[in-house]
Amino acid sequence: MTETIATVADHMQTELVTLTDGMEIIRAVTILLDTGVSGACVLDAEGRLVGVLSKRDCLRAALNAAYYKEWGGTVADMMSPQPETLEATLDLVGAAERFVNSAYRRFPVMLEGRLVGQISRTDVLRALSTQWR
Repeated sequence: MTETIATVADHMQTELVTLTDGMEIIRAVTILLDTGVSGACVLDAEGRLVGVLSKRDCLRAALNAAYYKEWGGTVADMMSPQPETLEATLDLVGAAERFVNSAYRRFPVMLEGRLVGQISRTDVLRALSTQWR
């Protein structure tokens, strides 16, 4: 009997905090701080994934604000564009390989070209640690 390996879709988070590319950066910073998330997917007006805004990106915006004595710009100005993603159908071993070969702590998850979730290193490690118990 062969055991099937779970997929990214089986262990991804689906309740996501998302931002829009035209949102003022200070509003996005407030949302990240209020929700306690370390980053969020950025969507355009049509709901397409166009970037990711991390706390690191927000620190860069805060540093700019400290220099210029005011917050300025939009999420699009500070986000990391063209994020790397994982497909929802990818198995967890493939996801683990991507994490091992990447500095990213989380990936947006896509299915048929649209954002359906997010998966973190912790999600994959937790799933794999219970896979063969």
